Amino acid sequence: MRKETENWIAGSEYDINTAEHMFTTGRYLYVVFMCHLSIEKSIKAIIHEVTVKLPPKSHDLIYLSNLAGIQFPESLLDFIGKVNSASIVTRYPEDIAKAVSAYPKDIAREYFDKTKEVLEWLKQDKRLKG
Repeated sequence: MRKETENWIAGSEYDINTAEHMFTTGRYLYVVFMCHLSIEKSIKAIIHEVTVKLPPKSHDLIYLSNLAGIQFPESLLDFIGKVNSASIVTRYPEDIAKAVSAYPKDIAREYFDKTKEVLEWLKQDKRLKG
């Protein structure tokens, strides 16, 4: 595995750990933000490993997944769309109070748990096994 790929994976792990810390401190909006970022970096690890190029500066998980040739199972695909949409609200909130109230503890927990499932699935990608 290439050094740059390992760096994307390390960044992804750092971000999911940050999401866990944000959950512990009640910063639920940022749990969702960090979950998206963690998935994004894992996908970019695959892109880099395949193309040997710097992945595009995009946050769109659908676009990045297509670029990487990732075909998520149906059980994860809906969540990828959901977290992808949430990224815009968490990254650029027009009304911070409204954004915070949209992601209470139980919703943040769902995002966190499902993100961990996505990350485990991505780690099994054979292109990251080299």
